[in-house]
Amino acid sequence: MPAHLTRLDVRDPRAAVLVLHGGKPRSERTVDRGSASWQRMAAMQRRLHPDWEDAGVSSWLLRYRARGWNAGHGSVDDARWALSEVRRELGDVPVVLLGHSMGGRVAVHVADDESVVGVVALAPWWEPADPVATLAGRRVVAAHGRRDRITSFRMTEQYLARARASGIDTTMVDMGLLGHYMLSGTQRWNDVALDATLALACEDRDPA
Repeated sequence: MPAHLTRLDVRDPRAAVLVLHGGKPRSERTVDRGSASWQRMAAMQRRLHPDWEDAGVSSWLLRYRARGWNAGHGSVDDARWALSEVRRELGDVPVVLLGHSMGGRVAVHVADDESVVGVVALAPWWEPADPVATLAGRRVVAAHGRRDRITSFRMTEQYLARARASGIDTTMVDMGLLGHYMLSGTQRWNDVALDATLALACEDRDPA
């Protein structure tokens, strides 16, 4: 099954958000509409769409071909394809990448795309080998809860420290005692995602 995009468009968009869902370290299983990771970000996209629409921001949710990171094979290519589709359909609008968990990892691997102006990463899965050079000239906002047992609050801090050392504009949002899946504190996650994406997409706002 090819990668798929769920589009919530606005008339004459001033910017776009590309939404990237999470996944597993290794899996070739197809991502379908029953995927909890995809459903989680589809629900966020629907919830935030009215506010994005008011700001003139379209949102496109990518569904990868396979559920796994798989050493970056597949999901990164899918995200680059999605960015090319955004550019082909919407023109040269600024794009913000909004990723949860593995989606945050995919985001920093494709942030060097010419359309991307920033990354918003929710409970991201970042490793020491993940690049920061791709964020040059971009801004990154990361939000992480301290009860996350799937991805690491500390590794998010360390990744942002590496990015700052390279001159990247970074913001860390401490989500307190929230966990990984955004099932508790859902409104707080939505608020952070909305505020940060609009701040990066619209220059007249400040990041979270």
